[in-house]
Amino acid sequence: MNFSVYWQHADAVSKTLYFVLLIMSITTWTVLILRLMGTRQLKQIAYAQLSKAIAALKNKLSPLSFEQRKAVAEQALLRQISVEKSSAEKGIAVLGTIASLAPFVGLFGTVWGIFHALVAVGKSGQAGLAQVATPVGEALIMTGFGLAVAIPAVIAYNICMRFNKTLNNELQDHAHSLLIDTMLQQDSSTQKVEVKATENGLVGGQV
Repeated sequence: MNFSVYWQHADAVSKTLYFVLLIMSITTWTVLILRLMGTRQLKQIAYAQLSKAIAALKNKLSPLSFEQRKAVAEQALLRQISVEKSSAEKGIAVLGTIASLAPFVGLFGTVWGIFHALVAVGKSGQAGLAQVATPVGEALIMTGFGLAVAIPAVIAYNICMRFNKTLNNELQDHAHSLLIDTMLQQDSSTQKVEVKATENGLVGGQV
């Protein structure tokens, strides 16, 4: 089965579907490669943003009680984790859409090609197996194209989802570490202030 023969007999609709599948395939591989190359950088940026979010609150946490400091810090970290998760999920919806639609695009191209092949056979008046098998077989190429696009898209989608799940767990662990460090630092600062105030009170009383 020669692809050039199929291409010569394909009409505008079949060729359009072929280019749609080609664009889907290029998009799939582009998203996957960019994600694989940027995974480490995305993790580093997310860690930096979490540290920046908690650092911006340190001065505002001092007047608050322990429970209030903890609640405010947790909310800030959770909000930043949500932002980073949204950033990490860019492109994944595209992969899921391609994985779902590509087989149907290929199937539509096959049905369209078989319809036109049968119409051509009917006009020629020759309905033998030799006359039907070749155009129908050529039309089935579109189904193969659809599967060739859909299978890598499914694999890429699962890989990205796995990366996101791992990143989410790591961000949660890092956020907990930042929260603990912040609470300990704030408690230490509060204790120093209280000790200093007590010493000043004692000195004032002695005077």
